[in-house]
Amino acid sequence: MENLTTLMGKYGVEGDKLLFKILNSGNFLQGIPATNIEHRTSNIESGNPDYKELTPYIAEKGLRYDLTVPFARFVVQHQNELIFPFKRYQIQPVWRADRPQKGRYREFFQCDVDVIGSNSLLNEIELVQIIDEVFSQLGMNILIRINNRKILAGVAEVIGYPLKLTEITVAIDKLEKNGIEKVNEELLHKGISAEAMERLRPLIRLEGKIKEKVDFLSEFLNASEIGMAGIEELLVIKNHLKDLDLKNKFDFDFRLARGLTYYTGTIIEVKAIDVPIGSVCGGGRYDDLTGIFGLTGVSGVGISFGADRIYDVLNELKLFPDNLESTTKLLFLNFGEEEEKFCLKLLTHCRKSGIASEIYPQNIKLNKQLEYANRKNIPYVVFIGKDEMTTGELKVKDMKTGIQQNMTFEELKNFLLL
Repeated sequence: MENLTTLMGKYGVEGDKLLFKILNSGNFLQGIPATNIEHRTSNIESGNPDYKELTPYIAEKGLRYDLTVPFARFVVQHQNELIFPFKRYQIQPVWRADRPQKGRYREFFQCDVDVIGSNSLLNEIELVQIIDEVFSQLGMNILIRINNRKILAGVAEVIGYPLKLTEITVAIDKLEKNGIEKVNEELLHKGISAEAMERLRPLIRLEGKIKEKVDFLSEFLNASEIGMAGIEELLVIKNHLKDLDLKNKFDFDFRLARGLTYYTGTIIEVKAIDVPIGSVCGGGRYDDLTGIFGLTGVSGVGISFGADRIYDVLNELKLFPDNLESTTKLLFLNFGEEEEKFCLKLLTHCRKSGIASEIYPQNIKLNKQLEYANRKNIPYVVFIGKDEMTTGELKVKDMKTGIQQNMTFEELKNFLLL
């Protein structure tokens, strides 16, 4: 939980609607001025209820919407104990009062990586490297999309609506989901003129190589200082990344807006190529998120992996390894009391070497012990009877292939540690 004052106003109007609010303990209606209750009642009767004015009276806390805003609060609280730049990763659940559907959950896990206390673009570059490494190890094909909020701010300035950056970015952020016609309707509704939208049209449809898109935007934003600063940052990141031999593709996409209002610079989003689902990772630069808690001038940047969506993609593409559910790599079969004592010594050495091992606790039929290994997905079992104890040659069976081979204990250890 967090105080609602910590959460409200950090995620835009859309985000505030999705905050789970927790009713105060006891009689939560106590303390509400009578005029508020009367006004609330009349609004209900008129079909136009307004919950916002009652929220501060009945709910002081809420479930966290993401991990970044609470992180900024934590940094401010512990500023004198931290060494800046401060790096951290955090894996915890978050909650959204959303309508559950594929890829959207009311409770889900985020895995965040942040660097705070440094405005260096090297941090963005390292975060992209982390993204590339993580998804390469998972075997997922992805596209890393990059944009910069300063470019979007420059565009808002050039089309004549610098104070409506939030409205413009929130609308553009829905482009892929709602289509251009609905985005145009939303922009018109928010007071953006048809003439300004016509100037936006070629940008929304901007395609081609990164250089071609950047050249077009450089000309479009020539009169905007903040817009050109965004392009300069984008080029620094692009020029570093192209020399780093990334395994996944990255691209500049002007249409990437990221709806969260606290982003101020680079914004990043990761799309799974082989499965139609929302972004599986995203993030960006926040220049003064700690400022709302009293610590100004501390820039940060971070990314968040959506664990549940990643799980859905891996599940759909059957990318989980066969031995994923196996916690044990080696099972010592049990052939009697003397063999138990012999195996226990070897078992201790295996565990000290970092090999997850166990011994079957009873001397029962061999078929039952092998069935146990199969059901637990244990990849290897070792037979140690009187002969093996005498010769030191252990009989090891690969449970997947059925192949058996003899090896010494040292050979077995080295084989399992490969």
